[in-house]
Amino acid sequence: MIIHRAIEDTLKRQFGTFPIIALTGPRQAGKTTLLKDIFSQIPYVSLEDLDTRSFAREDPRGFLTTHSPPVIFDEVQHVPELFSYIQTKSDEERKTGQYILSGSQHFLLLDNISQSLAGRAGILHLLPFTMQEVEHLDTFPVRYEDLIYRGLYPRIWDIESLEPSIWYRSYIKTYLERDVRSIKEVTDLSQFHKFLKLCAGRTGQILNLSALANDTGITHNTARSWISVLETSFVVFLLKPYYKNFNKQITKSPKLYFYDAGLATSLLGIESPQQIITHPLKGALFETMIVSEFIKYQMNTQRSDVGFYLRDKTGHEIDYLAKQAGGDSIAVEIKAGKTVSSDYFENLRYWDGMTQEGIGKNYVVYGGDQIQKRTEGSVLPWKKVSEVFK
Repeated sequence: MIIHRAIEDTLKRQFGTFPIIALTGPRQAGKTTLLKDIFSQIPYVSLEDLDTRSFAREDPRGFLTTHSPPVIFDEVQHVPELFSYIQTKSDEERKTGQYILSGSQHFLLLDNISQSLAGRAGILHLLPFTMQEVEHLDTFPVRYEDLIYRGLYPRIWDIESLEPSIWYRSYIKTYLERDVRSIKEVTDLSQFHKFLKLCAGRTGQILNLSALANDTGITHNTARSWISVLETSFVVFLLKPYYKNFNKQITKSPKLYFYDAGLATSLLGIESPQQIITHPLKGALFETMIVSEFIKYQMNTQRSDVGFYLRDKTGHEIDYLAKQAGGDSIAVEIKAGKTVSSDYFENLRYWDGMTQEGIGKNYVVYGGDQIQKRTEGSVLPWKKVSEVFK
């Protein structure tokens, strides 16, 4: 069964705007399925195939003549030499919708685009499913602990009997051996795996590179480099602090999040949803799941909203602050509790009084199932998180 993706309209629009589209994202996010579905009339060529890859490397001109546009080239990062030839061909044609390039190695793909395809390529990122994309399925869970454990990678939703913990272990092994092994900044895979697990234990927390480096047994510079590796391969992202119009008491370090809470859960050694209920990182995992939904929304729609968090030295924090193009703000507090409390609005009240520009819409996204309209803002259940941007 094909599950329609929220990025589809954006992808079609970009295809009609640019001569080249680059679709990147983490391994197993559904890029190939998406492209074959919405561009079913366009020839598909995978450079994962060794014979095809050899042809492209040895005779790029002949390869592009054989596969004339419009055409989809998947796993194109395997043949970086091809980009300059694609640039030349697209310039000759001078029309939109010529090449769709897809690859899971964001760092290689963007590096080559910046050199050869600048100004010619529309760049999109496909992440795992959003909640909204799968909420209509019979298998969509009632409890958020089940969704955190399961995660939102498409493969797990394709096969109902697939045990998430088993799939994630295989996914991590493949990621380390196929993606990370080729990166010059990583020379010790076992130590990088330890680093990855330690990052999972810090999801939803302010990033302290020095502590992370010490715990892993690496230098501060290596830790910084490895965080960049995880960012560019769509494993983690950093949420920047917002400190405009505030004093020195505002925290200025980013927060670390995993794109998929299920992956973080696996790295933490959690083997069932029941373990999440009493786990000390339950709140951080819930926050990770919700914040990642906001990031997916921005990527899927290509909106110009910019997301931040806001925290002062005394611990008052807004979990997510979206600055919209028109200047308005959306402030979101994220609470794993399943019963609404007036305390949930405490930080929203605090920052509403502190900021000179004011906070526009206030929301509390929590672990329960009720929608409430309060004077201080709206309360949304976790399943309705997409309502924040409507």
